[in-house]
Formats: sequence, C-alpha cells, structure tokens
Amino acid sequence: MSKIKRKIEDHGVIGDLRTCALVANDGAIDYFCWPDLDSPSVFTALLDGDEAGLFSIEPDWPEARRQQLYLPDTNILQTRWLDRKGVAEITDYMPLCQPEDRQPRLIRRVKVIHGEATFTLRCAPVHDYARAETTASLSEGDVLFSAENQPTLRLSGKADFQLARNAATSTFTLQAGEHREFVLGCADDEKVDEEKTALCFQDTLRFWRDWSAKSTYRGRWQEMVTRSALTLKLLTSWKHGSIAAAATFGLPEELGGERNWDYRASWLRDASFSMYALMRLGYVDEARHFTHWVGRCVENSHHDVEKLQVMYRIDSGTELHESELLNLSGYANSTPVRIGNDAWNQTQLDIYGELMDAVYLANKYGEAISHRGWLHVSKMIDHVGENWNKPDAGIWEMRGEPEHFLHSRLMCWVALDRAIRLGQKRSLSFPYERWLRIRDEIREDIWTNFWNEEQGHFVATRHGDFVDASMLLMPLVRFVGATDPDWLATLDVIKDKLVSDGLVKRYNRTETPADGLEGTEGSFTACSFWYVECLARAGRVYEAHFEFEKLLSYANPLGLYAEEFDHQGYALGNTPQALSHLALISAAFFLNRKLNGDDPLWQP
Repeated sequence: MSKIKRKIEDHGVIGDLRTCALVANDGAIDYFCWPDLDSPSVFTALLDGDEAGLFSIEPDWPEARRQQLYLPDTNILQTRWLDRKGVAEITDYMPLCQPEDRQPRLIRRVKVIHGEATFTLRCAPVHDYARAETTASLSEGDVLFSAENQPTLRLSGKADFQLARNAATSTFTLQAGEHREFVLGCADDEKVDEEKTALCFQDTLRFWRDWSAKSTYRGRWQEMVTRSALTLKLLTSWKHGSIAAAATFGLPEELGGERNWDYRASWLRDASFSMYALMRLGYVDEARHFTHWVGRCVENSHHDVEKLQVMYRIDSGTELHESELLNLSGYANSTPVRIGNDAWNQTQLDIYGELMDAVYLANKYGEAISHRGWLHVSKMIDHVGENWNKPDAGIWEMRGEPEHFLHSRLMCWVALDRAIRLGQKRSLSFPYERWLRIRDEIREDIWTNFWNEEQGHFVATRHGDFVDASMLLMPLVRFVGATDPDWLATLDVIKDKLVSDGLVKRYNRTETPADGLEGTEGSFTACSFWYVECLARAGRVYEAHFEFEKLLSYANPLGLYAEEFDHQGYALGNTPQALSHLALISAAFFLNRKLNGDDPLWQP
C-alpha cells in the first residue's frame, strides 16, 4: 500500500446527481467522468498515474497536516492543510442550482484562513478514459481542453494560466482571508465563470441540508446514518431515478489482481436494497422515482417483463458490453481495467425477489401500484414460478458454470411471498392457489436440498457442504426465524468459516468452483453489516454492538465505505458503494431498536 500515491480511503466524493468526482486529501481530483457518471472519464489518475488526468491544487507546505470533512449534512467537501505557517482550505462541490438537464460543473474555492500560502494549480484532463489526445488552449483568459469527438471543457478563474502540453498551470499567493475560485465545466456553459458561483454555493448548501433534514432517523450513530444516506443520494440520478452501484470503475478487489469491475450502472438488486434503506429514513420520493425507472427498464427490455436483466444503464438502457482499457496500468497495477460489465446478460434469479420486496415496500410506504404495473408483476411472478428450480450465476455473479444457489432460491421464495402479500393487501386479482403452492414448494425445496443433515446447517449450494455470506439474508427477509436453532447453527458456521474479527468474506474461493477467476478478494463490507444485524436479531446484542462499532472505525475519515476491506481494514474495490452504505443503515436501524429495548417480538 505504501507505493500507492493516493489510496482508495484517502478520497471524498462530490456530485450533482448526474455524475461524481473523487477528491483526494492532497487536493487532487484524480477521478471524474463527464458529463454523466457512466460517461468516459476525463480525470483517471487514480487508475494509472497523474499523466492520465487530474486537477490538483495544493499549498507549498510539504509538512502540513491534511484533513478532509464535509460541511455538516451536505456533500460539500473541504480539504484542509494545517501548518505552522498557517491554515488553508479548498471547498469542492458540484452545483445543484439548475434544472436536471444542466451541464455538470466542478467548483473549487481556495482560501487561506490565516498566514500566507503559495498554491500550485495543475488542471490536465485527458478525454475518453485517457485514450484521446487532449489539447489545451487559451481563450479570453480561460483554458479550453478539447479532443476529437469529445466534449470540450473550459476552466475559468482569476489566475495567470500557463500551458504545459495538455495542462493548464498557475501559481498564486493568498494572504489570510483571501480566496480564489476555479470552475471547470462545458465550454459553452455561460455559468463556467467564477463570478457567478456565490448563489450556486448557497443553493447547493440549502439543497443538501434540506434533503438531510427530511430524515426521520433519530437513533444512535445519526451522523454515520446521515452520511450513508447522503452517499446513496449522490449515487441517485436526478433525471432517471436509478441508483448506481458505485461511483467508480476498475478499483480492485485484490491489489494486483484481475477482479476489477465497472460499477457505474444500476443493479436491480442493489438499487432495490438502496430504495428500501432510503424509505426507512423517510425518503419516499426516491422510492417513487425508482419505481418509475424500473418501469422504463421493462419497456426497454421489449416488454419481456418476466425476463428482467440483472442490471441496466443509468438511463435504463439494456446493453453494457464489457471491454478492457489496455492503456491504463490500473490501481496498484491491478489489470485489466474494465468498462462495461458482462454480468448484464447473466441469469440471476434472485433479482426478482429483491425487486418484488422493493415493490411491496413502495406500496406500503408510497403510492399504490397501478393496474398496468400489477399486470407486469403477475407476468414476472409467473416466470419465477416456471424457472425457480434452475441453476444461475447467483448474487456474486460467478463467471464459472451456473449452480443451484441457496440465495437465488431464497429470493424466488421472497418474490412469491411479497407478491401474495401485495395482492392481498391491495385486493388485487391473482392466482392465489397456484402462487401459494409454488411458494410452499420453494420453501420445501430449501429445507430438503439446502439443509445438510449430517453437518447440521444450511449450505450455499444444493446438496453442498459449504456456506457463503449471502445466507445471512435468510432471517433478514423473514424466511427463517432469527432465533431458530437451525439458523443459529448456520450462523455459527458462517462465523467460523467466513468471519475474521467482524470482517466477513463472501465465500471461500477454494470451496466455490463457480467463481471462475484467479486470486482472492477482501472482506465484503455489506456482508459485514448483515452479520451485525443477524447477531442483533439473534439476541446477541452486545456482540452485535461491539462488531458494529469496529466496522464504523473502518470507514475512511469522511465516513465513506468502498466495496471491500483488506486484512487491515483498508478499502478495496469501487467506492463509495451503495450496498455498503445501505447495509450500514439497516444494521444501525435495527441495532438501535434492540439497544433501546423497544423492539417488539415480531421482527420485520
């Protein structure tokens, strides 16, 4: 890790509900896709080197202490330098002061609090995932960055810009109380002007604070829950209603390994879980927008609703063909760096359960399902009824041969169960006897074929021997009681086989032939929070509390989580990841109730 210039956990994230940028604690923006989250990157230094594009501003204080923090209840980020010569800061944000079809802008406000500092600025975008030849040119005091067949960017600010190849550079000195602002955006956007930023800052500040204030959560760890909610909101598309799995692509699950994926898309599973987490906090508008996005996904799937894809583009498009960026050396030399994700055409039967659970909850807390929507649901459930007993790639998107996974079978049961509940609750027409029979057949299949009588616990695959962490969802989706002796025996095996000091691996690769890849991976953040919730539901409240506090200590200084942890608790994988933050919200929500002693015997 010492050879990595900027570690994953050294970053904050900013965004405007259209795209996101990562800001390192040395003042460098080294990851930014423009104009949309799934557009080609223009700053890609995080996945290669500084020559792959970055926007850095830093004072000439090499010994200064650096720190980052968000303005309270916002996604406006400050990077600070504390030195014997003074204190300086950069405030980074992306404005939320225009309609949803606005062009994104980065605004960087540099200020000296006390003392004097000389800053060095270098803005060097490289278009198209660092594959294009980007040219910098001066235009009326601003700098234009252009490349063939790519959108031209403009950098504006009160500075004497110099050109060095494809970069704009400047050196300037500020006294205490002085500041400079720099704006990067579309070349033809008239708001790319540092003189027009004051109102945008206030509007953006107000937007985030007003949104945070809508949360109904008042329990323990409120700051971390709020930060997780704000992170989920950052990954939500204002225009489309989708929720991206993460802000980044290519960050490795193993340093130097090949498990490097593109998460700038919306998985039905992750988005459904995210919507549930936001609804728990009182954010029902997000649930409504997500439901509308799912409807567009169905339409874009040629109305074949019973054959939903695992994932869709943020705009609900259907194709996400995977390719490799051979020009990038990868974070910590982890290659290949991939864009797109071929999991889009896998069969993963569990998505029907997660989606149906989200639809059920959206109806419970939001607007009622439409007649046409219920017709789509009915077709989907009929499809599950005909296909639940087939092998698939599973929740972990195995790239080997399909298998019969317990989690997939479990979520098919959830799909039938929630559809029956919704139909009864809304007095809707549906084949009650047939759906009930199929639901009971799935339950019987799980108890017969995924329970290992000899070992005395549930197993991850049909007639198998081993466990995986997706089984932690069994009590969370109410398939089995959280204190059922058979489940507690399974939980103990998961603890013995997959848990190390509270960090939970998804599975042991040597026990999972369907994995299909070389190397290993870290502990999965979401699974670690699922484990906490299972402990709390099982009545092991002290243990759950302690493990939860340890997990909170593994967050980066801003309260952000990537997909995984390494053996020292440092971040691995794409960041920030929605599944990690929604699992934190769920665990905090339930554990807080347990600690308060006001949790009813019936555990939803």
